[in-house]
Amino acid sequence: MKYRKALTFSYDDGIEQDRKLVDIFNKYGMKATFNLNTGIQSNESCFEINGIHIQRMEQEGLDQLYKGHEIAVHGFGHISPESLSKDEYKHEFVEDAKNIERLYGKYPCGMAYAYGTYNDEVIAYLKDEGFKYGRTVGATHGFAMPEEPLKLESTCHHNDEMLFQLASSFIEAEPAEDEQMLFYIWGHSYEFDVDNNWDRIEKLCQMLGGRDDIFYGTNSQCLLGAWE
Repeated sequence: MKYRKALTFSYDDGIEQDRKLVDIFNKYGMKATFNLNTGIQSNESCFEINGIHIQRMEQEGLDQLYKGHEIAVHGFGHISPESLSKDEYKHEFVEDAKNIERLYGKYPCGMAYAYGTYNDEVIAYLKDEGFKYGRTVGATHGFAMPEEPLKLESTCHHNDEMLFQLASSFIEAEPAEDEQMLFYIWGHSYEFDVDNNWDRIEKLCQMLGGRDDIFYGTNSQCLLGAWE
């Protein structure tokens, strides 16, 4: 079947709450990309927001946790790309990618920018290194395929007030024969604890799951055309 609509999710930081999120995604047949910082991927990397304890997971076992999904680059040390010198690019981006390959068996083709920042020098470097996409924190509130995947903006964050309106529009959409529509949602799993709204992602997956006209894929599958 040739799909004309695709759905994907992107979640950052390799946080303990990913375990619950993966369970929800697996329950409804969703596919996601999880963006990791391999240089600080351990329980020692932790912080609090509004009294909620947030910590990164240990590396061991993440290949099984994320099985059926995708692991991508988020920067070795979660440093804002705009603040890096050109001499630091390799360590922050390529070393993170190499670690992902060594730990989880596949070299990633894309990333999410730490703090959503980038500049033209970063884009040029990533292109030269073979990266195919890079996600920012911008939102389009639309479903068009990105013209420049290394400056990728999502459809929206999961806390966007338009989320369910967009989901309904996506379900009802009937794209033309030669049209592709992508619903791209991002966030951090710990936000569901901070905002006490796990029901939000469950409701969304219930709405969007189990439809034979939607391709459920990872970021690379959806962005690179593997809609089969």
